[in-house]
Amino acid sequence: MLSIFKKKKSKELYAPVVGEAVSLDCVPDQVFASRMMGEGVAFKFEGETICSPCDAEVVLVAKTKHAIGLESNGLEILIHVGLDTVNLNGQGFKLCVKVGDKVKRGESLLKIDRTYMESKNIDLLTPMVITSKDIKLNICEPTKVDLNSIVISLV
Repeated sequence: MLSIFKKKKSKELYAPVVGEAVSLDCVPDQVFASRMMGEGVAFKFEGETICSPCDAEVVLVAKTKHAIGLESNGLEILIHVGLDTVNLNGQGFKLCVKVGDKVKRGESLLKIDRTYMESKNIDLLTPMVITSKDIKLNICEPTKVDLNSIVISLV
């Protein structure tokens, strides 16, 4: 069968945390709010675990452990945990994965020490952006989310 007749499947990304999805407009960091890194959604989350939003390969783990890059069928995803967390030099983070690991949706990527973050007055607002170019997205409205909530659909 000719590939032009095959319908493209929409790709869905799930919330990597339990909490609330908010617009990137709410992120007090111009790199994310201006969508310089890409379009996406941010999360005010509960708990201490950041999970994979889809089946993917880990392609980036920041030395400071605050950001993880994923690739799934050509789609590049960046999860940036908190604001100004780069300044912690990895303290307060425990990685669950390394570059090259294959992960399933819902699998733990990293854990944070929430008590430590609070003692350092860290804003844990966490953007998840699609860094791939020329991708059409449907992004959820601000809402409560859990690991079974679809927050971004590719069209």
